[in-house]
Amino acid sequence: MTNPALSPLFETLAIRQWSLKNRVVMPPMVTVRNIVGEDGIAWYSEHAEGGPGLVIIEATATPRFGQDLTVETLTPLVEAIHAKGALAAIQLFPVIISRDAELDLNELSLADIQTIVADYRRAARICQAAGMDGVQPHGAHGFLLNRFFSPAHNRRSDEYGGSLDNRMRLGLEIVRAIVDEVGSELMMLYRHTPVQADSYGLEESLAFARELVAAGVDVLDLSPSSKEAPGDLAAPFMQLGAKVITVGNLDKPERAEEALRESRADLVAIGRGLIADPNWANKLAENNADSITKCVRCDVMCFGNLRQRIPIACTQW
Repeated sequence: MTNPALSPLFETLAIRQWSLKNRVVMPPMVTVRNIVGEDGIAWYSEHAEGGPGLVIIEATATPRFGQDLTVETLTPLVEAIHAKGALAAIQLFPVIISRDAELDLNELSLADIQTIVADYRRAARICQAAGMDGVQPHGAHGFLLNRFFSPAHNRRSDEYGGSLDNRMRLGLEIVRAIVDEVGSELMMLYRHTPVQADSYGLEESLAFARELVAAGVDVLDLSPSSKEAPGDLAAPFMQLGAKVITVGNLDKPERAEEALRESRADLVAIGRGLIADPNWANKLAENNADSITKCVRCDVMCFGNLRQRIPIACTQW
């Protein structure tokens, strides 16, 4: 790795009224912990202390806001992250309580869709009041919002299906509802998969991203965004006026630096690498890369525990 003083990883980044101390992001990773419980707060506090500029709290169901997730329960989590020097955002995941977790987008009524948008609006209001810096609708990886965008999954014949404009509609309505609710008080992130084989390509994603930015998105989180080189699928989004997060085996410092130096992204997300070693960023900043506990891609206690619905851990601890 480059001398930390010269590394693009440790340059600051301004996003409207926010300033990130470096370009390292802890991405949203489901931990099977109660995010507002003692264990969850300790997990995020430890990872914030490890040195990332931005911590994105794991995918969290929007109907929980106003139930167990309130200003009072969320504030200690946000304060714990802020106390360690990181900004705090949260990924918001659409669920309808009266239905199965895996919603069939083609069976959702217009009233269901209105409920989803209203849930996002309420969640954003509570997050802002709790001191959160940002929110991120989860529109990637084949989950509900991504399926609305995908012509391979979306078979609706109403205003939410068919044309590209219609397939973009729900994501844009959610962003506009959040912006309408909290104005400029929250950083607006959106997670999207830039290319989905046999469904949609880069050009449709770029068209969607342009509309997202026009609607108020500050940060485009592209996942996955590396195919042949670090951040190569994120690079086309760099000209749209929003900051760009890339992800994909970037716990190898030289890959993370390449994505930034080649202007393929503004920020790098380190996932399993931060599970293996929460102090990844600090150790690099201290020119102590050799002491990093490396992820060996065994997926035993991260993805393995996740599949069993028990708190994730790491075989390398």
